[in-house]
Amino acid sequence: MLERIAFLNGTFLPERELAVSVVDAGFVLGVTIAEQLRTFRSTIFRAEDHLSRLYHSLEIIGLDIGYTAEQLKSAAEYVVAANHKLMHPADDMGVSIFVTPGRYAAYSGPGPSVPIVAIHTYPLPFYLWADKYTSGESVAVASVRQVPVECWPRQLKCRSRMHYYLAEKEVRRVDPSARPILLDADGGVTEAPTANIVAYHREEGLVAPPEERTLPGISLKVVKELASQLGIPFFHRFLTVSDLERCDEIFLTSTPFCLLPVVRLNGTPVGQTAPGKPGPVYRRLLAAWNEIAGIDLVAQAQQFRHRV
Repeated sequence: MLERIAFLNGTFLPERELAVSVVDAGFVLGVTIAEQLRTFRSTIFRAEDHLSRLYHSLEIIGLDIGYTAEQLKSAAEYVVAANHKLMHPADDMGVSIFVTPGRYAAYSGPGPSVPIVAIHTYPLPFYLWADKYTSGESVAVASVRQVPVECWPRQLKCRSRMHYYLAEKEVRRVDPSARPILLDADGGVTEAPTANIVAYHREEGLVAPPEERTLPGISLKVVKELASQLGIPFFHRFLTVSDLERCDEIFLTSTPFCLLPVVRLNGTPVGQTAPGKPGPVYRRLLAAWNEIAGIDLVAQAQQFRHRV
């Protein structure tokens, strides 16, 4: 029987055998560096950018995993090629690369600690966003704040995300369909859980929070490139909730779904010309993204939306 494979510390194995010990520091302390990638037409999108960010995170925590970025890329491509054969030819997948420091000595006892380096794939959950390309996303500002940079730098991409979980629980008690927006301690807009925020003002162009306040998103980088191609100004500055309330369009950008329009902020329709509906700048950016992906993102999501 054919089944998906995974990579664990230099070995390719059946995905069902991929496991992390309950005494691993990634499980006990949440010390896990991770990158979520996706494929377009069975090819990993922006693998080099994701791996560069992963190795920068490893540098921040001072962890040497014993593999080069090129070795991890080759391993990921091997896993993707093997697993794509089990999918519909027009389908794509999510790719997870994660690293932990290894066992947690206080739970596991004395002895050497070997980092865990793993790669696996998973079906993209298109049902979560298939309709939102056209109907739009709802967001609400959470009282839960972003982790201060004094705790760890925003450039560190890790899975210590209790604040994401609490923010989502909070806003969904009011609006079950909403995603939270996280602010810094000074009230500056940072990001949504697992997504960067971009606003559009007709007088300014595309605006995102300061780079030092947010995770350097790979999809955000793509939006910048597309904006340049389309002749739309793009810059970073301090953003407040009031700025978002006055803007013409808002987008969320993230690896799995690429780009979604935000049509409601705190229950109020976004925009002036067509409030509560995806705007023209979003449609231009999405069309440009389709070009570089080589697929119709909306059509693909709707084709496989039934998958849970």
